[in-house]
Amino acid sequence: MMTDQTLVPVFDGHNDTLLKLYGEPDADREKLFIDGSPANWHIDLPRARKGGFAGGMFAIFPPPVEKKKRDAAPMPGPNEPMAPELSMEEARASTLGMASILFRLERAGALTVCRSASDIRTAMAKGSLAAVFHIEGAEAIGTDLAMLDVLYAAGLRSLGIVWSRPNAFGHGVPFRFPSSPDTGPGLTDAGKALVKACNRLKVMIDLSHLNEKGFRDVAALSDAPLVATHSNVHAICASARNLTDWQLGAIRDSKGMVGLNFAVGFLNPKGQRGGDADLDTMVRHIDALLEALGEDGVGLGSDFDGAPVPSGIDDVAGLPKLIAAFEKRGYGRELIEKIAWKNWVNVLERTLGS
Repeated sequence: MMTDQTLVPVFDGHNDTLLKLYGEPDADREKLFIDGSPANWHIDLPRARKGGFAGGMFAIFPPPVEKKKRDAAPMPGPNEPMAPELSMEEARASTLGMASILFRLERAGALTVCRSASDIRTAMAKGSLAAVFHIEGAEAIGTDLAMLDVLYAAGLRSLGIVWSRPNAFGHGVPFRFPSSPDTGPGLTDAGKALVKACNRLKVMIDLSHLNEKGFRDVAALSDAPLVATHSNVHAICASARNLTDWQLGAIRDSKGMVGLNFAVGFLNPKGQRGGDADLDTMVRHIDALLEALGEDGVGLGSDFDGAPVPSGIDDVAGLPKLIAAFEKRGYGRELIEKIAWKNWVNVLERTLGS
């Protein structure tokens, strides 16, 4: 395995660490991230340094309001019914609360909120975690899109229109296995307007939780690269959350990309009931993504702090084990660096501008 001196930096497509921190008392949040979080969490600053984690899309996911659901992991079990819609009031409270945590961490010197690809490169060069403000589920944005302007001004640069529940803009995929992602209707008129507004503002659109008809609507409307920040290959694991051959082809044709989701239920060919997933299974998905998308279309989208990850990884400090598995598979240094961070920076540059 590589030593600390030869760590490959990793810029990751998705984590839910802000949600973990949001569930803690206000006075503890910065300390937990900077000094060290509980062992069953995945990301904090000490473990990020150990694993070569250079930053990524820090997701703001407005959770269900009921305490028993809010305190649980965001991903429900297989074949559960679609999560119910969330009110705008509830979504705005949690969205703004997690955005506040992100900016407080920046003021504390724990990370840098990046609004462009050049910001990411600068932060990485300085050794600061490069954080992109991402929202997973647009419930906090009204159909008049006024809140989109406010969030953009605050730093929002990546948006998942839906999580795995319906909202005013479209329909997410339920956590079904086995299942096609073709599970419901496409984007609403408001959702189509949101896509066009994101294109105008140069906000990246994340397709990871969107159903197939919604995906097709975005592909038809958007002039930006198609991106799924944390999804896997449906042909290997037939979860509704994973991408079919057609979807992968559309992403390739747009010069977009996919980040490998570490969630065991989206890796294991038997789905969530298949138990753990090993490094070989992760590499199998990467091989398939490389074949479908090419070397410039594949990255990592861990879903750290949002889902169970393989025991061979455990948390962000385990990223060098995955890099070592790429080396063992015969990937060269240039390809490994593309997967680990360069492809994300490049697709963000094509989407956001330099």
